[in-house]
Amino acid sequence: MIEALKLKLSEEVERLQYELNITLPNEIRRAVELGDLRENSEYKSALERQQFVQARLGHLRQRLSKLSSIDPSQIPQDKAGLGSRVVVEDKKSKARETYHLVFGDAVEFEDGHVTMASPIGRALLGKAVGEDVVLRLPTLTRQLVVVELYTIHDEATGKG
Repeated sequence: MIEALKLKLSEEVERLQYELNITLPNEIRRAVELGDLRENSEYKSALERQQFVQARLGHLRQRLSKLSSIDPSQIPQDKAGLGSRVVVEDKKSKARETYHLVFGDAVEFEDGHVTMASPIGRALLGKAVGEDVVLRLPTLTRQLVVVELYTIHDEATGKG
């Protein structure tokens, strides 16, 4: 999971770096050739895009740095943590829900993905199969129990 995320972010960095170094300078050069820069929307648009790309590159590099500092051996093998898929059962309704714990600033959330900083993510963090989870929300408190757990280590060995 961590390596796949690193690869995805690295690909976006490469694409944005190309845009910043090749595409945008060409657009700015073409806009300057059109003349009066005070009323040149193409020029303003290209400069705004350039600022956005620079900011996004900074953010991506910071995330890549954080990812590189994660030691998978520090993630528990029997408790919910980064990359875990947790199946819980509501004690009242007996309904089952599956959550996948992801980074707090994940760009694309798939169905069932929750950040570790969210209320459900914080409630699940560190829980093992059979443990109770108390989820306190503004409007209610839910009683859940962990019925299945697949950690990042299970994914690496093909069990998840």
